[in-house]
Amino acid sequence: MNLSSDTCYEALIARDLRFDGLFFVGVATTGIYCRAICPARTPRRDSCAFFPSAAAAERAGFRPCLRCRPELAPGNARVDSVGRLAAAAASRIEDGALTDLKLRELAAELGVKERHLRRVVKSEFGVSPVELAQTHRLLLAKRLLAETDLPMADVAHASGFSSVRRFNALFNERYRLKPLDVRRRRGVSAPSGSLACALAYRPPLDWDSLVGFLIGRASAGVEALDGDRYVRAVSLAGCRGWVCVSHLPQQCALRVEIASDLAPALLPLFGRLKRLFDLSADPGRIAAHLGALALARPGLRVPGAFDGFDLALRAVLGQRVSVKAATTLAGRFVRAFGEPIDTPFAGVTRLPATPERVASAEVEEIVSLGIVRSRAEAILALAREVAAGRLRIEPGGDPERTMAQLRSLPGIGEWTAHYVAMRALAWPDAFPHTDLGLLRGLGETSARRLLERAEAWRPWRAYAAMHIWRSLEERG
Repeated sequence: MNLSSDTCYEALIARDLRFDGLFFVGVATTGIYCRAICPARTPRRDSCAFFPSAAAAERAGFRPCLRCRPELAPGNARVDSVGRLAAAAASRIEDGALTDLKLRELAAELGVKERHLRRVVKSEFGVSPVELAQTHRLLLAKRLLAETDLPMADVAHASGFSSVRRFNALFNERYRLKPLDVRRRRGVSAPSGSLACALAYRPPLDWDSLVGFLIGRASAGVEALDGDRYVRAVSLAGCRGWVCVSHLPQQCALRVEIASDLAPALLPLFGRLKRLFDLSADPGRIAAHLGALALARPGLRVPGAFDGFDLALRAVLGQRVSVKAATTLAGRFVRAFGEPIDTPFAGVTRLPATPERVASAEVEEIVSLGIVRSRAEAILALAREVAAGRLRIEPGGDPERTMAQLRSLPGIGEWTAHYVAMRALAWPDAFPHTDLGLLRGLGETSARRLLERAEAWRPWRAYAAMHIWRSLEERG
């Protein structure tokens, strides 16, 4: 862990939100581990042990606090090469990858050997990948018990357990609690037919800018704004439904309401929502590095992507046209290729187009939507690569390699590759230096000169790009 024990204890005394999720504290006198912001009385220094992850605290024999609820802590984004691999592995594990894959298969997806992956995860989080997966399952189950009315069998299944019996036994063994003991402590409620949970973040969070960016580039019918709530249609892990997200600034959290039909897909769903809203960001660290550039909006995030193919498709549609024109084309595309879905929201009526459906189309079918032929051919090439499994547009692995794959496709150049890396690959150092807005925002005419200036913002150049774009919008 990079943080010293003294720093952690000072953060614990102050209940400093900036450290929430960066470490966990185990209290020897109670056998419980907590978040940095736990409202309980601060324990004595000699009773505290600090851990880089909840899984490491549990491995040491501590059980989660029922007051601060460690399962709600935001994630911990990393930018160095080893940390990026560990973070990518942790993200995939949190999505439930080890429920369906063996560790060697996950390592192959990430482009490394199994032994190296074990070593990196152990170094970063203090536990093996399997132990990390087990803790994620148990903490998700604990969250569902506390915040939903899902039947016990559905809680176990949604959390990645193969049987209720195994779930009950492990929960009792690890936490010295029965699942029903947690269920008696009710949290967020939701209307019948849906589930509701909270996703925490480290403040500040510029919610209006984040949602404004997403909705300004939404595909009509798939995403919409319902009052001040972000809503979208979802197809994931064989399930279909909708999500509705609102901001709870007093709690430094997002309230997420989910169609109950999506309950079996909660593991990957939560992971995708965290990436979409960039909830693992450490805004204080990023703003301090960017300096004056981030002074006006230190809580600005890099909007992610719920679905990598959908984001890449939208990026291709946006080439050399205005954001408004690209949005119009995206709406036509969804009406032509996305399946209809019933939701409680008038603006959400379609699922995004799948790569398989688009890959089966003819170029003339796409051209008929008002899309120029070269762009239609680029869309087909992209869809066929993704549908065939040769191109994975999701966090993990080497972003430079994925960008090279994208650039090898017809009609996809430097701007599109970097934009996709920023959002779909969650690469914080992506920087679309050929973007006209970035050039104009900094008064540059040369992409090469812009890249030279951007060196000072490494490894947070994606955030720098967001600040420049936002300042342009404010200038009108």
